[in-house]
Amino acid sequence: MKKKLGYVDGFIIPVPRKNIAKYRKIAKLAGKVWMDHGALDYVESVADDVKPGKLTSFPQSVKLKKGEVVLFSWATYKSRSHRDRVMKKVMSDERLSAMMNPKSMPFDGMRMFWGGFKPLVKY
Repeated sequence: MKKKLGYVDGFIIPVPRKNIAKYRKIAKLAGKVWMDHGALDYVESVADDVKPGKLTSFPQSVKLKKGEVVLFSWATYKSRSHRDRVMKKVMSDERLSAMMNPKSMPFDGMRMFWGGFKPLVKY
């Protein structure tokens, strides 16, 4: 049986280590919101074996500052159109509105980046 490849949203976020507990709280809420609106999977992960590179790396990509750590997060969907429907609901969910205020975020949202991806290989 051939597996359908689906669609993936990926997020790279610099978070001060002192704010990890605060971030975990909003990440749990975000995960619940994504899943409530139909995402197939939602994962938040903290850099463990990530070193600065000579030309590029996760730390360099977010201009990581002293005392910060990189988080890599992703959500999966059935397809790009499924993702678009889920994201429309997620972005209008009132549970996230307080968390979207840049002043209340436990990280610098200006250095966060994200994108949608079509899987190339899946097992």
